Amino acid sequence: MKLGITILGATGSIGSSSLDVISRHPQRFQVFALTAQSRVDALVELCVRFRPEVAVIGDSALETQLRAALRARGLTTQARSGAQALAEVAADERVQIVIAAIVGAAGLLPTLSAARAGKRLLLANKEAIVCAGSLLMEAVRSGGAQLLPVDSEHNAIHQCLVGAADRARDVRRLILTASGGPFRTRTDLSAITPDEACAHPNWVMGRKISVDSATLMNKGLEVIEASWLFGFAPERIDVVIHPQSVIHSMVEFGDGSVLAQLGTPDMRTPIAYCLGFPERVESGSGTLDFLKVAALTFEAPDLTRFPCLQLAYQALSASPAASIAVNAANEVAVEAFLSHRLPFSRIAAVIEETLNQTPMCRPAAVDEVIALDAQARQRAAAVIGRSLHPAPAGLLAN
Repeated sequence: MKLGITILGATGSIGSSSLDVISRHPQRFQVFALTAQSRVDALVELCVRFRPEVAVIGDSALETQLRAALRARGLTTQARSGAQALAEVAADERVQIVIAAIVGAAGLLPTLSAARAGKRLLLANKEAIVCAGSLLMEAVRSGGAQLLPVDSEHNAIHQCLVGAADRARDVRRLILTASGGPFRTRTDLSAITPDEACAHPNWVMGRKISVDSATLMNKGLEVIEASWLFGFAPERIDVVIHPQSVIHSMVEFGDGSVLAQLGTPDMRTPIAYCLGFPERVESGSGTLDFLKVAALTFEAPDLTRFPCLQLAYQALSASPAASIAVNAANEVAVEAFLSHRLPFSRIAAVIEETLNQTPMCRPAAVDEVIALDAQARQRAAAVIGRSLHPAPAGLLAN
């Protein structure tokens, strides 16, 4: 029997890579639902190719447009919209696998819905676990879901830990690798453009995550994610810069052994691992040619030039509310940078000021997470507003 798949965020880079892997195994997988936030034309083109039962557009105002476009192409795919529809296609009984690839906190509710419904959940939306780690892990346990990380770093750790009898006892530390992004050796970060920040040297990714890679916030969010996924305190999670992106992460065991997962920088590899687990299925990724790998180098992250990583560690050690604030402020700041309203060099400052204004607490329900997220976004927007329109000197003196 074919396994039914829902892809939350099908028009993004993870969605595209996932569909490429799925298309290589038509006898094994069948797409049930595809979703997008606002890209109607791109979603319809995917529906033409993969013929899902349902297509969901996150923006409800676009449902009529989506329905008309599907009919114009002669498709019987059902058009739906909104948050409730996203949650329902994630929990549908005809679905066995859910790929959670919606960018940002918007992916939280459908991801939780998939976990509660006991799906195999391929987690590519790190914000869901960063913002609601305890709620997501509880939903996985209570729903009997299988949570598999798609992020190449966490996927590498998962591969290294398979077979470990007692992770907490046997493992000394987790080592996340980071490419260092496009500005690893650049000293002047004052006049960076969005296009420069999005030009990642190794990976092809969306613009938001590319900026996160450039600031190292992506790695900071991955530290928080790793803590929830594998149950390790922040002091047992290290980050090293590895510019070649050949080693995707490592696990150091108590006996001094270090296991590493290597591969080409291609997201189809971890996606295929998750889709086929515990079997291995073809991903379409190229073979790693060791004779062409000139060197594997490592260096410590520069927390002075890239303070976002340290802010994420700080938030993880403080409280869940702090992690929510860091994630929300980062999303607001990155959006402002991409729209040319905030300098690249101010992204970390916006996050830090928002974090400093956040009351420390532990949300017990999704509504509380959403409220804390909204409050943090308002604080971050206010910080950006003050940066753009500083108060007159006379007012500051009073």
